[in-house]
Order: sequence, then structure tokens, then C-alpha cells
Amino acid sequence: MSGNDEVPVEEIPSVVIRLVGDSGDGMQLTGGELTRAAALAGNDIATFPDFPAEIRAPAGSLAGVSGFQLQFSSGEIFTAGDAPDVMVVMNPAALRTNIRDLEKGGLLIVDTGAFKAKNLELAGYAENPLEDGSLADYRLVVVDISKHVTLTLKGEGLSTKDVFRTRNFYALGLLFWLYGRSPEAELEAIHRKFAKRPEIANANSKVFQAGFNFGETAELFESAYRVAPAKLPAGEYRNITGNEASALAILAAGRLADKPIFYGSYPITPASDILHYLSAQPRYGVTAFQAEDEIAAVTASIGASFGGSIAITGTSGPGFALKQEGIGLAVIAELPLVVINVQRAGPSTGMPTKPEQSDLMQALYGRNGESPVAIVAPSTPADCFDSMLDAIRIAVEHMCPVVYLSDATLANGAEPWRIPAPESLQPIQVNHRIEADGFSPYIRDPNTLARVWAVPGTPGLEHRIGGLEKEDGSGNVSYDPENHQHMTHIRQAKIDRIADRLPPAEIFGDPEGDLLLVGWGSTFGPLRQATIALRDQGHAVSHMHLRFLNPLQSNVSEALLKFRRVLVAEMNMGQLRTLLRDRFLVDAKGLNKMQGQPFQIREVVHAARELLTEVPAETIK
Repeated sequence: MSGNDEVPVEEIPSVVIRLVGDSGDGMQLTGGELTRAAALAGNDIATFPDFPAEIRAPAGSLAGVSGFQLQFSSGEIFTAGDAPDVMVVMNPAALRTNIRDLEKGGLLIVDTGAFKAKNLELAGYAENPLEDGSLADYRLVVVDISKHVTLTLKGEGLSTKDVFRTRNFYALGLLFWLYGRSPEAELEAIHRKFAKRPEIANANSKVFQAGFNFGETAELFESAYRVAPAKLPAGEYRNITGNEASALAILAAGRLADKPIFYGSYPITPASDILHYLSAQPRYGVTAFQAEDEIAAVTASIGASFGGSIAITGTSGPGFALKQEGIGLAVIAELPLVVINVQRAGPSTGMPTKPEQSDLMQALYGRNGESPVAIVAPSTPADCFDSMLDAIRIAVEHMCPVVYLSDATLANGAEPWRIPAPESLQPIQVNHRIEADGFSPYIRDPNTLARVWAVPGTPGLEHRIGGLEKEDGSGNVSYDPENHQHMTHIRQAKIDRIADRLPPAEIFGDPEGDLLLVGWGSTFGPLRQATIALRDQGHAVSHMHLRFLNPLQSNVSEALLKFRRVLVAEMNMGQLRTLLRDRFLVDAKGLNKMQGQPFQIREVVHAARELLTEVPAETIK
């Protein structure tokens, strides 16, 4: 890398890079490759892919912009960053929708070849922003990437469309040079990725190398940069998304329980990746069933559970609504079932590629009748593995449905995951009834109140279940008023007793103080980073993040009451805040965001400061 010897090399602790372009420009692929390189270099990483909601938005339109933000660091990080330090822009629409987020003085790399009259008009520009001085606040670097890839691939026999599609690898090569990444591993990866189309692999390799070489020779940058490896705990790591971690946990659960897995799902963004992943794993005892609709997916999964399999069904918000009657059937039948809801912005179709946390109340109360379920919510992409194991273990050992509330930020985001040693994972206890003497389908464990799980076909254990109310013990259909009230209380008590097995909710920081930040799900990163920043400034602030939302851990009430103020941050109108205020009579305030974007650290810090000084702010409600 002789070019790096000719320019200063600046050591920096971290960098936030955003890649933006048209939905056909390969921003997600480019971001993924850059993430992989950062992971191989030993950096801590966090990503936020931002997909357009339109499947085929017109090329060059504002609705078709696709983005990928990555932070890689030499220290521990929890988010993909508030705002990018570097932005790579592939067309005018991407510039218009994203430039407001770039830090003043940030590096702006633009493909000038895409800034033609038609694209400028589609983006709503009357004048070319590269020429009118409107970008003076940034370090603008203009590169005619479109022209360079055309020259690089001249004579290769590719169509104009295929040549244009390689621009993302030119930008990737340029970033590899800028941040001192070795090109050899990426060149090998390109050939593996496009092995079935060697002409495309060859073209992308040439263009990637051309971008890298351009960085070395063009003298457009004041310096190159280096981000040292992070000091992570010792172990073997891999880069993982939340959906991948969820799917791997499902596979692990089959081994830990020594049971077959049934996964019933109907494709829906952003949960579909779990179905795609599991459908390729039949050798691990997984049956992946793509149903014709959401109702078929949940009821087939209930049937698999009745048959003795570990059953999971996956969906997102609108599909979760359609599954509610089926979930009620699993409640009254008292069968183990995990329901994955990778939440997205609603209502109805809403913004199907954008994150939100608005389904907590639906998970708690969305069914007819008193229909309690357990609820588990992962907090980071890597935490999806442990949280999914918790959800499956609770469902099987307590004979109940468990709702697993992920969201689009976790599903598509990535971070390093330390691969656990198999022997460190606790077995999942499955106790199928086999004794015929004294058998009734609703005999209960005196501690957990879980009913027995008898597999159909076991001699002497013939029984029926269904949606009508059961007589406790015998399982016979019952319309007796007192029995119905008894069974209603039993089903609720069974969920409540799960709290006996849960560890205490952890408090990051002091166990008491001026302000407790409370969150669940993907708000973890911004809340944890904000807590660190506030504590560094001398504020008595702590952070409690809840994985178990029903039942809540036994120490939640005590923890809330030890702080003068409580601020609950959620990507909804205040659903957890309402729950905490109702159950514990605590005057919790809410920080609420519903923009299809995760919280920024600065938003949380600002709201916390306003609350600490008790100065009214628009964000405190």
C-alpha cells in the first residue's frame, strides 16, 4: 500500500460511514462487505441497514433510496452512530435525503457521473448541488465513478447495465484504501460470492481494485485513517445479524432439547430471513414450512407442538395480528409455542422496512378473553441468540405460548457475536408423559402449574384438546362458571410463576440515584451509550433494560422506586411506560419516537438533561 506512505495516516478511535444510493446500487451488499472487513480486522462493529419500503421504486427517485450505516471502533460501541463522519453518495436522490445527517466538516464522497439532468430533476434539484456552493460545510470529494468503471471494464463484453452495477465495488475499493484494509481477502470473497457467474466476479474484482488504486494515486484525500482492533473479551467471534442469531438459536434449541424443530411462517418483511435460513437446514432436524397465510402458519405450528415438536412461528406486525386467534388456541390448549414478531412501523402495512416497537400491548392483550402469554425481547443482534433460547426454554418448560418481540433494527443490524462453547449452553428439559396410570391431560406440576405434555400415539395417553374451555385435570369440555374462573386464574398464575425462575433485572450504574433510564428491545444501544455519557458528565444516572416483559422480573418495582425520576424510551407512544405506571404507580416519563429510525444517543442525552434539571422539553411527555 505504497500510497499510504505518501499521505499522513491518522489513527482514529472510530468512524461512522454511511453508504447511500438507489435501491439497485448495491448499498446493502457494499455495507455488508465493509462490515465483514472491519470484523476481520478485529474492530467492534454495529450496523444499521435502511431499506426502501418500495420494492421497485422508480430509479433515481427519493422513495428508492437505500442506505447502510456502519460504525467500527477500537473500543466498545453499542450503536451504528448518531451521524456519519463519512458519506458515500451514489446519486442526487441519496444526497437530498441524507445530507442533513452528515456531520459538519464530514467527508462527502460523491459519484458525479450520476448527477445528470434527469436524476437531478427526479431528486427535486433546480441546480446541481455539487456546483452551487450548498455543500461548502463538508469536505467534498467528487469522483466520476460511473466513468471509471466504464473505462475499467471496456472490452469485457458486459452490458451497460452490468457495468453500471459494479459502481458499488469501486466505492468499496476506495474505502478499503482510505481505512487501510487489505484488498486480498475481499478479492477472494468476491470470487466466492459470484462463483456461479465468473464474468461478474471478474468485473467486480477489477473495479474493486481500480477503486483501491485510485485512492492510492489520485491525491484527493488529506490523510488516510487507521482504526485499531478493539480489545474484546477473548474468544471466537463471528459477525451476526439479529435474524441470523435467532435462527441459530432455534437450531441450537433442537439439539439442547433433543427434539425436532418445526418452523411455520408466511414470508413477511423483516422476518423472512429466519424462514430463509431455516429452510436450508433440514440436516439439523428442522422442518421449515412456508404456509399459504399467517393463520395456516400458526395453526400448523400448534399442530406440530401437539405432536411433540418444538414449534415456532414467525412474522411481523400485520401477520402477528392475524395470528392472534391461533395464539389464543395455544393458550387454552396450554401448548408450548414461540411466536416471533419482528416488529415494524405500522399500522396496517405502515412502513414495512422501518423499525418500531408498537406491538407490546398487542402481545399482552391482543386476543379475546383473558389470554396471557410470556413475552421476551432481545436487546442487540447478538442477544437475539440468548433471548431466543430463553423463549423456547420458557415455552417448553412452562407449557405456554411465548411472544418473542424483536424489531427491524435488531433483525437487520449486525455486531460481533462471541460464539459460545456448546457445553456452556444449558439443556432444555422436555418431559413427555409416558405413564398411563392416572393420566389426565391437565395434570399439573405443583411448582410451575404446567400441564403434562403427552405425545399422541403414546399407549394409554389418548386425549383431545381444543378451543373450548377445559375442566381442570380431566381436560373435558366444561361450561361450569366456577371452573372457567378457576382455569382463568390458573392460566394467569402459570405465567406469573415464570418470574420465579428469572434472574433479577440488571442495573447498569448505581442501584439508586437521580434518574433511571428504562428500555426494552433495540433501544438498548442508545440508552447504554447515553448512560455512559451522562455518568461521565457527573450525573447520577443508571440504566435498566428489560428482556422479560411478561412477567416482569421480581425486582423491577424496587429498582424503579430507588430513583427520583424514571425515563422510559420507546419507539412507540409509551406502551411500556403505561404498563409500569399502572402496575407500580411510578411517575415514569416517556421519550417516544416513531420515525422509522432508531434513537440517537444525543436525543436520549438531551431528554435526560432536561428531566434532570426539570426544564420542560418537547421530548418529555
